Amino acid sequence: MPGETAGTGGTLLVVGIDHRSAPTAWRSQFAVIEAALAPELDRLRARGFRDVALIATCERLELVTIDADAAFARRSFAEHFAERLSVSPERLASALRMHQGERALRHLFALASSLESLVLGEPHILGQLRAAHRVASELGLVSGGLEAALQGAFAAARRVRRETRIGERPGSLAAAAIEVAREIHGDLDRAVGVLIGTGEMGEIMLEQLRLAGLGKMIVSGQSPLVEPIAAHLSSPWIPFPPTESALAEGDILIAAATGGPRMLSAETMATVLRQRRRRPVFVIDAAIPPSVEPAVNDLDGAFLYTLDDLERAAITGRIARDTAAAEAWAVLEDELVAFRRRQAERTAVPVVTALRGHFEAVRAALLREQPGLDAEAATRLLVNRLLHAPSEVLRGLASSQDAAVDAEAIVRRLFRLDREGEEGS
Repeated sequence: MPGETAGTGGTLLVVGIDHRSAPTAWRSQFAVIEAALAPELDRLRARGFRDVALIATCERLELVTIDADAAFARRSFAEHFAERLSVSPERLASALRMHQGERALRHLFALASSLESLVLGEPHILGQLRAAHRVASELGLVSGGLEAALQGAFAAARRVRRETRIGERPGSLAAAAIEVAREIHGDLDRAVGVLIGTGEMGEIMLEQLRLAGLGKMIVSGQSPLVEPIAAHLSSPWIPFPPTESALAEGDILIAAATGGPRMLSAETMATVLRQRRRRPVFVIDAAIPPSVEPAVNDLDGAFLYTLDDLERAAITGRIARDTAAAEAWAVLEDELVAFRRRQAERTAVPVVTALRGHFEAVRAALLREQPGLDAEAATRLLVNRLLHAPSEVLRGLASSQDAAVDAEAIVRRLFRLDREGEEGS
């Protein structure tokens, strides 16, 4: 059937909101939900979901399930998350995006390959999807078709990373940031970087600056979300938002807070620069949408770069990025075809097994009934018995011309009768 694409024959369904449909105020809560996937899944189980995973990142909140009624899934999502997002169920329901069957499978593959991300090619989404799979699996909420779809998405993402340059864009932006940082501060071993917020692109920037020799790092974020990031970067963390004196420590400020108003104003930066006695500050606005006032760039000693500015400075540029995206989509389509073929082959296994068992049973019965037959007599009798039931069915279908034509075509294809005729001519 057209909608049946995953594993055991169930219909895959993805319902949720992302950066295209969710206001920034809602997205500020996504990371809070990400930190508590297990209890959220327990509550979804209580609502009646059996095969389900929950994907929560700073830019999306999506429920992936199988064999669930679409109206039930939409209603349950809206009712379940409305309070957490401080919005009415009706308002949330109006913003939901839903994918079913083939579209859901394509969306899941593209999501794992970071083709649906705000920052094309960003590396975190695959890890987040794996974490969603792991938590749901530990709770016994992933089996059959959902497991097959997720594993297919992971395999597609690995191919996209291996065979295309889609993952180079975040690295190229970070490389451009490193070059600008060195132009402003020289060697980075004495420089201090401050990450403001827990956005993924900001974390990528700070990690690459660390690998480039950055002397010290400080992370400002809300607990408990900031703790694993600070641990990963081996840096101390401070509360969010940082004080002006904390900002004044930073030679490189990376604004990565998402989902809120502009959090770094020109007035604040003017105070920070006075505390720094006009020592220059490189400000990277890695938030989406931007969170630094553009007027910061007008201040003497402040050098503000947005992601667009860094992309223009990057060597690869937009043409290379678009080429990589096209290559990645080609790999993805190839993986979708291979996935569908594997699933179709699996559905054929039971009937092939049953057919083999039937043939073996007929052979064994014949040998029991008439032992001692020579090979010619035994094989002739076996052929007659195997063809008896199919012949009866084909004669019975003769009353329906369309059914008879379809059946004949299937039989000819199964036993390659046309090919034998060509070989014998």
